[in-house]
Amino acid sequence: MKLSNTSDLVHQFLIVLSEVKPLVWRRIQVPGTYSFWDLHVAIQDSMGWSDAHLHVFKINHSDTGQPLEIGIPDDEGISSVEQLPGHLIQIADYFSLHDDVARYVYDFGDDWRHVVVFETWLTEEEGIEYPRCISGENKCPPEDVGGPSGYQRFLEAIRNPDHKEHETYLNWIGGNFDPMEFDPSQIFFDDPQEQWQFAFGEE
Repeated sequence: MKLSNTSDLVHQFLIVLSEVKPLVWRRIQVPGTYSFWDLHVAIQDSMGWSDAHLHVFKINHSDTGQPLEIGIPDDEGISSVEQLPGHLIQIADYFSLHDDVARYVYDFGDDWRHVVVFETWLTEEEGIEYPRCISGENKCPPEDVGGPSGYQRFLEAIRNPDHKEHETYLNWIGGNFDPMEFDPSQIFFDDPQEQWQFAFGEE
């Protein structure tokens, strides 16, 4: 069931990165006025990604139930499903307590797959800035490490001083990497409109 006027309610999401250990997850709250582009930026910031690669949300159409993709439309028409521009599509039109799951894929090379679960609507609290990250666990993998399998090799190497790639990986990552490190109070969110101008705006 969809409520009317949910765009004036805060939307709470659970974001889980698939196929990695230790499990990386975040719980975030975002304004109901957000577009899918805005949600993308919030996911990037809360997870710790750098937004250096393409992304797509995979979700079922709110009216027809047919699969579609929301992100940056593919001008070459490679995808076999309908694609919609994320900056024009509102999250309030697609997420409800019955339509509560989407897939979010970041970096089509490394193929980082996330499960995005809509959990609830909340009334905006006075004095609280949104979006915000209220909980989570573990550090996001480094960019360009090679996807889940590459991340596993990376962790094995940095944990074992005798591993042939131990020094190479430590130098690459800057000398230290703690996969268990995470503090939600250290998450800072970019302005999604500024990010849009940075990525696509004219000089």
